[in-house]
Amino acid sequence: MRSLIGAVVGAFCVATPALAETPAAIVEDVQGKVDGIAFMDYVAPGKIIKLGPKASITLSYLKSCQRETISEGVVLVGAEQSTVQLGEVKREKVPCDTNAAKLSEREANQSAATTFRTMRSDGKGAPAKLPTLYGTAPLVQAKSGSTLVIERTDGKEPTISVPLKNEVMVGGKFYDFAKAGKSLTPGGSYLAILGAKRYAFQVDASATSSPTPIVGRLLRLE
Repeated sequence: MRSLIGAVVGAFCVATPALAETPAAIVEDVQGKVDGIAFMDYVAPGKIIKLGPKASITLSYLKSCQRETISEGVVLVGAEQSTVQLGEVKREKVPCDTNAAKLSEREANQSAATTFRTMRSDGKGAPAKLPTLYGTAPLVQAKSGSTLVIERTDGKEPTISVPLKNEVMVGGKFYDFAKAGKSLTPGGSYLAILGAKRYAFQVDASATSSPTPIVGRLLRLE
């Protein structure tokens, strides 16, 4: 079995060209022996993951919103889904918005008022859809040591201000509202503020506080 896995890995290496280290998926769960991969790691296209006996991994793809649970075998990370040899994969499409997973630099560097106005218009006066989260408890990627402020923009709601200290960060780079017992309002529109940067987003009207896939509530602010 070991030699067979080695042969599969070798074939993947030959067939896979060098790719840019742009994250394709986030590791949502790891069970058993999986070398070089940890919970909440990002993985790029071309990454090869070997799963030991009875080991499994759950990957959530940022672009395709595919959520994969893979048991044993060898995994080749793709741009939108994985190729799996000698193992089993279960896939499901989950609600997510790639615009929320990675907001643009233009959005990040505008003032709060300009950001919100720009995101609300498609350039022809018609409303534009804000990047959307599908869970009321965002998982925010931000730099440790900064302060995260969340303000409601379409109604009254207490402002949330969180000093992002190392002890409250998951994996040193994520602040999990669910773990902190905090949540936002379904259907609400918000600004996430980090220093001089402003990010506009909204929470889907059908979002709940029950556990939801990471990719559906991920807000990457860096």
